[in-house]
Amino acid sequence: MKFENVLADIDGCGRFQIMIIVLSFLGRFTLPCHFMLSNFVSAVPSHHCDTSSLDDGGMFMNLSQAERLIVSVPLEQDGTPSSCRMFPEPQYHLLLNSSNVTDVATVPCQNGWVYDNSTFKSTITSQWDLVCDRRSKNKATATIFFIGVMFGAMTFGSLSDRYGRRNLLLVSYVSAMLFAVASAFSTSYVMFTVLRFFTGFCITGIVIISTVLSVEWVDIEHRKLVGVIDSLSWTTGNILLTGFAYLVNEWRLLMVCVTSPLIMAIITWRWVPESARWLIANGKLEQAQMYLKKCAKMNRRDQSIHLLETEKLSTIVMTEKQDRAYSYLDLIRTPKMRKLALRTGILWFCIATTYYGISFNIAGFGLNLYLTQLVYALIELPAKISIYYFLDKFGRRSTETGALVFAGTCLGINIVLKGKSVARTVVAIIGKGFSAASFSTVVLYSSELYPTVVRQNGMGYNSFMARFGVAVAPLILLLDDVWKELPQVVLCSSAVIGAIVARTLPETRDRSLPETIEDIEQSQKLTQSSFIKETKQAQIFAMTQ
Repeated sequence: MKFENVLADIDGCGRFQIMIIVLSFLGRFTLPCHFMLSNFVSAVPSHHCDTSSLDDGGMFMNLSQAERLIVSVPLEQDGTPSSCRMFPEPQYHLLLNSSNVTDVATVPCQNGWVYDNSTFKSTITSQWDLVCDRRSKNKATATIFFIGVMFGAMTFGSLSDRYGRRNLLLVSYVSAMLFAVASAFSTSYVMFTVLRFFTGFCITGIVIISTVLSVEWVDIEHRKLVGVIDSLSWTTGNILLTGFAYLVNEWRLLMVCVTSPLIMAIITWRWVPESARWLIANGKLEQAQMYLKKCAKMNRRDQSIHLLETEKLSTIVMTEKQDRAYSYLDLIRTPKMRKLALRTGILWFCIATTYYGISFNIAGFGLNLYLTQLVYALIELPAKISIYYFLDKFGRRSTETGALVFAGTCLGINIVLKGKSVARTVVAIIGKGFSAASFSTVVLYSSELYPTVVRQNGMGYNSFMARFGVAVAPLILLLDDVWKELPQVVLCSSAVIGAIVARTLPETRDRSLPETIEDIEQSQKLTQSSFIKETKQAQIFAMTQ
């Protein structure tokens, strides 16, 4: 007997499952706000050296602001004032001929910077002068956040497999909110980065636990629907982030605003059920029975309640020892699990690097920051909705491979398109759509590949690899100092490698979720047609009892 047989009796996609999806949605859409927050709180406003130190109380004092810039700050090749250099003393002759700057010595900014506050009232960049020779510290804030996410994924994945999905979800909600709000009151760069690390560490539990919880409660037929809806919460968060950032241009207040939805998630947590699959896998049959009866009542399948006896639940296929504690080591103990973990880990790394490499580069095309972010978010809607069709039409593996190939193609095109800001942005937006489709697919795909007993460990490990890729993405963008197109080359290569790896994974369309590691090693495959046959046999058996 399989757990899918039980779901078939009590309705594997009824009002109970809809409740779980809605409750998960409330907590999930704050995640993309934090993941993409660096696009706004770390934004670099136009700036130039503070030249007040050159004021000698004479002629300089009587100049207009524009004239002061001419005599104190050299011009870049595009005619804009230099962001990082200044003249050691006023060059008054430039008022007559501003192009006569040959052999004029310049020095790094001596007294800080002056920032253009027309777009952002304040950012961490202007707060702690993270520009010029400190530019890498600006990018490091995003990297440190995702390193926290990386280790949090491993931690919450393991703990939720050991102590349950529901309790760890609450821990993630509360701790993420506390650290996120605390980081908004940081008084130094070091304090901010430390708190962002712990915010990332705690907030990642929300996505990996809620995704698995949703998938474990629905039947085979509707798993792809759940995967698409979960991914749309990400798109919703990205759209809301644009609105929040446009209305709130002060970085501290913005951080509090994007964290506030977690309050509602904490309040509604009381209605979140534990995973019945996890309870059965860990021998907690009475608790599993309680939640399954709740599901049957809510889905108006009262006639099936008598089938949910603990004796019958104990016959659900669990060939491995039920009281055993599973760990990440179980992902590499056996040959097929080891190959699966290696392939999915590489795939998640490549997808995350590609997706976030594109997403973090919204300022790289020279267009409006808010408009680019909004379009980047909106393009995900058709991309993810189309996934619902493609997952059944072509299967998980082909959809994943195709999305990555097209994303890599768009990145390759942008290497060739030089100096065409609008055209490059359009191609990047299309590439963002394909990369979003690949991310939506891999979350569902991976949750179907791993067995119940180590599913959270598997998703935690995959999320670790993904966040490692995300942590690397801001550093890849710094490679433009070596060659302007080098970041695009690296991201394109990442997408292509991911497509190759995805092609080596098994298809999971219309197959029941594996329950044990033994299922993976024996490569058990249950198509939906055979599942229906098995369900009918189980129903006939139940009627004879």
